[in-house]
Amino acid sequence: MIRRNSVTIGEALDDMVREFRLKPKLNESRLKDNWRRIVGNTIANHTSNVSLKSGKLYLTVDTPSLKQELTYSKEKIRDLFNKEFGETVITDVIIF
Repeated sequence: MIRRNSVTIGEALDDMVREFRLKPKLNESRLKDNWRRIVGNTIANHTSNVSLKSGKLYLTVDTPSLKQELTYSKEKIRDLFNKEFGETVITDVIIF
């Protein structure tokens, strides 16, 4: 029996995420969960306070030389994570 006006579980979850405005927090959680895998152990070991607010990725780096290197690689970091998310989630990278 086919029901009309029925939705899939995926569609229902998408509607719930949209209704409760959970997308930004879900994106930040996904970012933190995948940080080490995407940037590698060396960078992950020297970064802390990774957060995503209003499309901006905030990083705290404990090594000045790595901070300088990451400053030059902002676009690459942004593009790697946007590719991972499949949409434009990060518009800028800010490094402290």
